[in-house]
Amino acid sequence: MTVKLSTGLRNAMAGLVGFAGAINGGVIEVYTGPQPLSADAAPTGTLLGRATLNGAAWNAGDPTNGLVLDAATGGGVAKPSAAVWKLVGLAAGNAGWFRFRANAVDDGSVSTTLVRIDGAIAVGGGDAKFSTVAITVGQPVTIDVFSFSVPAQ
Repeated sequence: MTVKLSTGLRNAMAGLVGFAGAINGGVIEVYTGPQPLSADAAPTGTLLGRATLNGAAWNAGDPTNGLVLDAATGGGVAKPSAAVWKLVGLAAGNAGWFRFRANAVDDGSVSTTLVRIDGAIAVGGGDAKFSTVAITVGQPVTIDVFSFSVPAQ
C-alpha cells in the first residue's frame, strides 16, 4: 500500500474532525513520477491537473466544486457513485501519483499541519482508479473509484 497521510490529517483523524470532515471540499492533484516520501513533503513531478466535482473551477477556502465523500460505512468512506470526479489536463504526461488535499490554502511547501493524503494511480488498481493514466492538455479524465478505510486491527 502506498497511501501516505500527512501529520495534519492524522491529527484531524485522532481529534474531533475525522477523515472526511478534514478532507471534504478539497481537490485531488495529479502528478507525474513517484510520490514523495511523505505527505508532509512538497510535491514531486509535474502537476498534470486537479480533479474537482464535474471538472469545474475550484478555489481554496470555498467548498464549491470540491470533492465530498459518502457517509462512513464499515469503517471506510468512498467517492459517491453518482458523483463525477473529473480533471481536465493542465499538462501532458502519465499520472504516477495523487495528492488529495483539503479545502485550505496549500502552497505545496513542506508542512506538518496541512491535511493531505498521497497515493498511487493506476487503471483498475492503485489507491485511486482512473479511467486512464495518460493525461492530455484540455482532455477530461474521470476518477472512477476512490475509498479510504480504517483497518479494524
